[in-house]
Amino acid sequence: MTNDNHIDNEIYDRLGDTWWGEDNPLNVLQGSFTPGRLGYFRGVLERTGRDPAGLRALDVGCGGGFLAEEFAKLGCQVVGVDPSRVSIATAQRHATLSGLKIEYVVASGECLPLETAFFDLAYCCDVLEHVADVDLVIRESARVLKPGGLYLFDTINRTAVSHLFAISLLQKWRLTRVIDTDLHNWDMFITPSELGAHLRRHRLNLDEVVGLGPRASMASLLRYYVQQRRGRITFGELSRRMNVGQVDRTDISYMGYATKANATGTDSGTAADLSTATATDTTSAPAPS
Repeated sequence: MTNDNHIDNEIYDRLGDTWWGEDNPLNVLQGSFTPGRLGYFRGVLERTGRDPAGLRALDVGCGGGFLAEEFAKLGCQVVGVDPSRVSIATAQRHATLSGLKIEYVVASGECLPLETAFFDLAYCCDVLEHVADVDLVIRESARVLKPGGLYLFDTINRTAVSHLFAISLLQKWRLTRVIDTDLHNWDMFITPSELGAHLRRHRLNLDEVVGLGPRASMASLLRYYVQQRRGRITFGELSRRMNVGQVDRTDISYMGYATKANATGTDSGTAADLSTATATDTTSAPAPS
């Protein structure tokens, strides 16, 4: 999954051999992000009447295998795909040590070397805001899903608030930034209405959008970021203290799910009410950082 917007996707090769180490900045995506996402996704499976045992699940942009392992523990038959050979090797090694059977493939989300209409569910987390061609990644995910299959996702909204949080606070400001490189570009963030248009184009009916974000207070977050920057807590501990999960607001990040239309083209899911989500679909220029 390539990009041409000057973000550092090469970090997943440079640091990809220690995804599971709490001193690795990439481990921020594990501590509370993984349980926060998984809690919501398990709820979706329950609400849609799907027993995860035996489901074929595709992890698009699997990184070190955080979510892949969780879905495998639920009983899914998981295939993880990522363009970083280093990350894939780490994911495979950790799965083997954990006694989990997961198939990992070095490949890009824009060109999945996988069978059409094969998977019961696909999920794409912390990925869409990193790719140059969002529509192509979604098209490929839709292609490999069975009719009626679920597409689970999360990404970062493009708002003034997300610029303040994800760019200024976590990336630019010296006292609080998590890592000394550009992981994100605000222009590549995706509003819920934009994502909905991509999904509909490829017969994925958007069922729900909810907020995803830290549940710790802003004062606490600032303290934690400074503590981590000064080496007083690990990246894993920082993530746990952030207490990421479902929140009421969508102006930083959001997650949700869509259902692939059946073979006749009629909806197999309900259309989402985007009135709440699109309330934060502002693409106005952010305040200077």
